[in-house]
Amino acid sequence: MSETGPAVGRHHTGGSRSLGFVVLSVSDTHTEEDDVSGHLAERLLSEAGHTVVHYDLVANSVADVRDRLEPYLAERPVEAVVTVGGTGVSSRDLTVNALEAMGGRPLEGFGQLYRSVSFSEVGALAMLSRAALYLVKGKPIFALPGSERAVRTALERLILPGVQHLVEELER
Repeated sequence: MSETGPAVGRHHTGGSRSLGFVVLSVSDTHTEEDDVSGHLAERLLSEAGHTVVHYDLVANSVADVRDRLEPYLAERPVEAVVTVGGTGVSSRDLTVNALEAMGGRPLEGFGQLYRSVSFSEVGALAMLSRAALYLVKGKPIFALPGSERAVRTALERLILPGVQHLVEELER
């Protein structure tokens, strides 16, 4: 049995293909200079051999998230997106709402796994996260909470081990 579970045949995880990512931080309070979590996502993706094609920071609004993402999703080198922030339960947490408004198709397993892993780290507060994975225009968009811990957990334990396979499946 491997670290990620039983052998899964051709449905492997990981891989060595470098992907093109967008990192989009969603915040009403941070600037590019103090966006620790967004820059952590950039670093972890780069260290894993991927290319961050764009890093950007937008206000926490459905229109701002949509308007910033739509042109990026049309770019050929962009194969996946990580958003950071806007996934909580307050009225200002609108990232998930934006992805739904863009016609995103949810893949519920990511959010379920994230909350399960997060539960072992933060306990019952994990249920307050709306971390999610949506397919928008054929590309995966991972919506992560804005904390450093959340970004590290999601990228290291869930996204990096499986994103290459996900993108390959979407390209079939």
